[in-house]
Amino acid sequence: MFHYLLDAYAVGMNTSHIDIRSANAQHMYHPMIDPKTVAQSPPLILERGEGVYVYDIDGKRYLDTVASLWNVNVGHNRPEVIAAMKAQLDKLAYYSTFQNTSNPPAIELSARLIRMFDPENMRKVFFSSGGSDAIETALKLARQYWKLSGQNSRTQFISLKWGYHGVHFGGASINGNPLFRSAYEPLLPGCHIVENPYTYRNRWNEEDPERLAQLCLQDLKDTIEHIGAEHIAAFVAEPVQGAGGVIVPHANYWPGLRAMLDDYGILLISDEVVTGFGRIGAMCGARAWGVAPDIMAMAKGINSGYVPLGATLVNQRVAQAWMQPGVPAAMMHGYTYSGHALACAAANANLNIVEAEDLPSHALAVGGYMLNRLQELMQYAHVGDVRGKGLMAAIELVVNKNSRDMLLPPSAYIQTLVGTARQEGAIIRVQGNRLILSPPLVFSLGDVDETMRILHTSFAAAEAS
Repeated sequence: MFHYLLDAYAVGMNTSHIDIRSANAQHMYHPMIDPKTVAQSPPLILERGEGVYVYDIDGKRYLDTVASLWNVNVGHNRPEVIAAMKAQLDKLAYYSTFQNTSNPPAIELSARLIRMFDPENMRKVFFSSGGSDAIETALKLARQYWKLSGQNSRTQFISLKWGYHGVHFGGASINGNPLFRSAYEPLLPGCHIVENPYTYRNRWNEEDPERLAQLCLQDLKDTIEHIGAEHIAAFVAEPVQGAGGVIVPHANYWPGLRAMLDDYGILLISDEVVTGFGRIGAMCGARAWGVAPDIMAMAKGINSGYVPLGATLVNQRVAQAWMQPGVPAAMMHGYTYSGHALACAAANANLNIVEAEDLPSHALAVGGYMLNRLQELMQYAHVGDVRGKGLMAAIELVVNKNSRDMLLPPSAYIQTLVGTARQEGAIIRVQGNRLILSPPLVFSLGDVDETMRILHTSFAAAEAS
């Protein structure tokens, strides 16, 4: 009977919510949390969404200040995306794209992406199921590129401290935060971490962003020369580090990085999983810094999370390695759902909205307003830093402003902060000691004002606690 009630609820029949509540956190593992914590405090159950809001099973409305997980860029329940998905379901939900079959939405999306990223000289795309897949694909293609180019020794990778590149073994191996690595070690050998341009916290205590960028580039240069450029396949980084705490580099960092990698012949992989499709004010994050990478890993905003999808794009330099006559070059890599017809149909509809509404420009304008208003939070005793670019921002929580010691969960302060925001009608996210904001790219100035009202109320309550 219990299973019947759950099935009935799933198809919209009238059933008691108590059955859903009783099953909450009982059978399902939730990512990025200790199962014991989930069992003690079951998750909020969200039932539907509309625009920048989501609703729980009791009908309470919440402002979604995090776009679920950086990714619902065009907002929830967009009729254009839903209509495209329904139309595709009436034709073909899925068929493999392995070897010699394809489908119209995947072909259309591949052509669209190459057009969108022609300024970066992108020429080919490999579809997958999400960001971790896209990164794994990028790492594999980088290694195969060098093998096809006759430089078999180029197998190693360099990435940034506090960088986040997903959960597969390859991505975890280049993650710059031990939190995402330690439980699964040993990982992929030949992965090296260098200093990142984190102005608020760095080993030199350098607070000048431009000077810090040069120190970080010198650290990279020293690392390359120590390893030997002939052993390095690629450098991997996010244009703005996301999960690491919205770490925004100085404008000189990425151009300097590109020039250095060119000097050593090393590929640049831009992890655009968060920054792709407008979040920091350009169609891709590397473009925001005036740089063209060799490989881009993309997901999240590609279809705003409506159906899982990832994509790895390569430029002309990389693509040509597979086109050498007489050189066997099979890509023995792929996913069951590569080029999934329904996911690609959703992406095409989603990207229609991104382009028609010029969401990158919108994100830049509204994000600038949001960052200015967030400076108001510096009045609170436990706010050490506020930073961001476009519609991604972080508020760094500290024990006190002088020591800059991190204020970490399970602090009562953080529990009160998040709990009060929820009571006031907003979902906010604290990761480590950083409150991260990454709202849908359709956020309005009024939505920012409502977010600030809730944050002021929440910080006041946390300070009082």
